[in-house]
Amino acid sequence: MKKLLNKALTTVAVISVLAGCASEEDTIIMAPVPQVDNEFTTSSAWRASIGDGVEQYFSKLAPAYAYGKVFVASRNGEVKALDPQTGDELWQIDLEDDVPARLSGGISPAYDKLFIGSENGEVIALNQETGELLWRTSVQGEVLSAPATDDNLVMVHTSEGVLIALDQQDGEQKWAISTEVPTLTLRGTSAPTTISGGVFWGTANGRLAAAIVQRGQLIWQQPIGTPKGATEIDRIVDVDASPMLMGSTLFVVGYNGQLTAIDLRSGQPGWKRTYSSATDMANDGSRIFLVTDKDHLVAVDARSGTELWKNKQLEHRLLTAPKVMGDYLVVGDSEGYLYWVDRSTGEFVSMQKEGGDGFAVAPVALDDGFVITTRNGNVKKLTLSE
Repeated sequence: MKKLLNKALTTVAVISVLAGCASEEDTIIMAPVPQVDNEFTTSSAWRASIGDGVEQYFSKLAPAYAYGKVFVASRNGEVKALDPQTGDELWQIDLEDDVPARLSGGISPAYDKLFIGSENGEVIALNQETGELLWRTSVQGEVLSAPATDDNLVMVHTSEGVLIALDQQDGEQKWAISTEVPTLTLRGTSAPTTISGGVFWGTANGRLAAAIVQRGQLIWQQPIGTPKGATEIDRIVDVDASPMLMGSTLFVVGYNGQLTAIDLRSGQPGWKRTYSSATDMANDGSRIFLVTDKDHLVAVDARSGTELWKNKQLEHRLLTAPKVMGDYLVVGDSEGYLYWVDRSTGEFVSMQKEGGDGFAVAPVALDDGFVITTRNGNVKKLTLSE
C-alpha cells in the first residue's frame, strides 16, 4: 500500500498539484508568462545533446562543472564529458545494462571521480578523466538526490530514509543511519550536506538530522515541520531541500514546514519563518533565496529571517531551484523560459525561451558563461549580451 501511495503522490508532485489539493474543488492555474522589458539577452556559444534527457520523469540530474570539463547525464544511462569552450565530446559511456539505468541522483565530482545515483538503488563511480566505470554498488532504496562526499566517503540519502556511507575507492558500505519514513511522502529526498566532519540531511518525517561522518553516529535531530491537518496529504512535512550552510549557520526549509536557521554546533534554532518548499535554496552571502510550493520567489535576510521581497508572478509554473549568477537570481520553468531577477528587488530584468520541453534543473555556471540542460536532453552553453 505504501508503494502505491508513494507512486500516486509522485505523479501529483510532478504536475505540482500538491500545493492546493486539500479538496477536489481546488484548481491549480499556471500564471501567464510575464511581460518583461529585457535589459540583456543570451547568446549560444555551442550546443550538444545527452540522449533523451530526463523527459518528464522526476529527476534532479543536474550537470556538473569540474576538472575543466562539463559533465552531463541522461536518465537512460548516457554520461558525457564535454569541453566547456567548444562543447566537443571528450568521452562518453552508456550505463544501461539489462534493465533501464534510471539515473537520478548526481552528478557529484570528487576524488577524481564522478558519483551518480539511480532509481534502481545503485551508486555508480566513474573515472572523471576517461569515463571508465570504477564500481557500481547496490543500496537500500532509490537514490534521488546528489551524493555528498567527505573523509574518503560517498554518502547517499535514499527513498527508504537511510543515509548510507560508501568507501570512495571501491563502493564498500561503511555505515548506515535509518530515519522514519511516513506512509505518504513527497517524491524526492534531501541531498546531504557535509562540513567539518559532520553530515546534515533533511528527513521525510520533517526533521534535520546531523551525524559524525567518520563514525556514522547520529548526534541530533531538529524538527522543521510538525504534521497538521485532517488528511495524510495535509500532514506531509518532508524536508526534501538540501541544507544550506552560510558561515556557522545551517538553513533548512520543509514542505508544510518552516525556513529555519540552525546553529551548526549546537543544533539549536536561531529563527524560524513560515515557508513551505521542497526545493533547494540559494544565497549571496547575506540573503537567502527560495522557491515556495506555489512557485513564489522569496528573498529573506539571513541574519534575522525578515522577508525582503516576494515575486508571485511565476505562480505554479513549476520552477527549478534558484541559482545566483552575478547580480541576478535565475530560475527556469516547465515551458522552457529562463527568468533573470534583480537580487535586491525581486524585479524581472530579462526573460528568454531556451528550451521547449522545459527545465528540471537550474543552469550551471562556468568561468565564462553557463550551461543549461532541458528535459529532452538539449545542452547549451549561453553567455549574456547587451
